[in-house]
Amino acid sequence: MIDWNAINTVFLDMDGTLLDLHYDNYFWLHHLPQRLADIRGESVDSCRELLQQMYSTHQGTLNWYCLDFWEQALQIDLMGLKREVADRVAYRPSVKAFLRSIHAHGLDVAIVTNAHYKSIEIKLERTDIGEQVDEIISSHDFGLPKEDERFWHQLQQRKPYDPETTAFFDDNEAVLRSAERSGIRHLYSIAHPDSQQAQRLESEFVLIHDFKDIMPAS
Repeated sequence: MIDWNAINTVFLDMDGTLLDLHYDNYFWLHHLPQRLADIRGESVDSCRELLQQMYSTHQGTLNWYCLDFWEQALQIDLMGLKREVADRVAYRPSVKAFLRSIHAHGLDVAIVTNAHYKSIEIKLERTDIGEQVDEIISSHDFGLPKEDERFWHQLQQRKPYDPETTAFFDDNEAVLRSAERSGIRHLYSIAHPDSQQAQRLESEFVLIHDFKDIMPAS
């Protein structure tokens, strides 16, 4: 499926690609509405409605991913609440074996994520993912989300790469389209980003069901 000999650089999203998106979905859709209701003494339904309105307003922007923004907007200890359910942080299947195999193939491997550094901190506390890649780069370094095509030009200044020999894996189709517009040639989507939800059956991009299926030949 993948000609690894044609690839020099591998960029990988973190949440929903390397790590199970269940933790993040559970936190934002279930735990936060409940805990916000507890803190404010309001109904869960009213807090869920408030959050859904805010999510709709900010989705796809840097605010959507910025924990500082949400802490200020909601006036809560968001990091404390996120740590309450951090036991749900987990790798997706075959990820560590895949990362070892592409490293052994001599490829430059970096996480390129929209996650805020406070969110990354929790993932680093719960997994050894930082030890599995050469670098972790957050879109917050550039003030632009990966959905913005300008992000990729900023990334190229920070970490020079040849789009023709770069592979990028992400569970977000809008992000993949942005990468495609920037010229990245080898683009792959994730069929099952959240282990507790149904798998995707269709995508504009090649769907990866399990990383074990695409490891470079040893």
